[in-house]
Amino acid sequence: MAATASPGAGGMDAKARTSPKSVKFLFGGLAGLSAGLLRQATYTTTRLGIYTVLFERLTGADGTPPGFLLKAVIGMTAGATGAFVGTPAEVALIRMTADGRLPADQRRGYKNVFNALIRIVREEGVLTLWRGCIPTMARAVVVNAAQLASYSQSKQFLLDSGYFSDNILCHFCASMISGLVTTAASMPVDIVKTRIQNMRMIDGKPEYKNGLDVLVKVVRYEGFFSLWKGFTPYYARLGPHTVLTFIFLEQMNKAYKRLFLSG
Repeated sequence: MAATASPGAGGMDAKARTSPKSVKFLFGGLAGLSAGLLRQATYTTTRLGIYTVLFERLTGADGTPPGFLLKAVIGMTAGATGAFVGTPAEVALIRMTADGRLPADQRRGYKNVFNALIRIVREEGVLTLWRGCIPTMARAVVVNAAQLASYSQSKQFLLDSGYFSDNILCHFCASMISGLVTTAASMPVDIVKTRIQNMRMIDGKPEYKNGLDVLVKVVRYEGFFSLWKGFTPYYARLGPHTVLTFIFLEQMNKAYKRLFLSG
């Protein structure tokens, strides 16, 4: 009986020991989720709103849409503005997701995104919310320019090949190519942005001076190709995001033209 009870008790002990970790992981994930949702609510809505307004303002009186280069400029402007608005949520998101990798005595322990924003303002000043704002905006400009240009060129190339028509399959293939180009173009900027936003003070001085200092130190100490470290998982995340973005965009444009412009 004792031998039988012992494994059961051991199992109960093991379960009790692992439960707090599971609960901590769950709430940590929820906390990161709140920051991610706020980031999307600020960055994405601002970007799409500004893009729509500028696009309509620059459309010709006869309904002629802006040219390719002007579309790219509009996207870059909208992306940079949206990035500025979304930087505080981005700072909170990066810190909260990185918190679990820090030693226990260095963890910030933010409860949720609003707790993170309040504590950052109280402990480090309001301007800290926009730490890394310039590289964040630079990344948004690169991402929007790369996505628009590469998607447009890829779609045109596929249509000109004669093997594709203007349908979802063409949009899917063009957006996957666009995601590949965007990943290659944005990863170095993304590394700069992330490291600046998550840097700590060392002997009273910031870990990095600016974005260029980040690039120089990464290349010097980690190698040139470390700027694209994690390319595959990054593309695995950005690829589907780009596919869904452009497929929904194309379908909504077609629906809008059919419902509101056909008459």
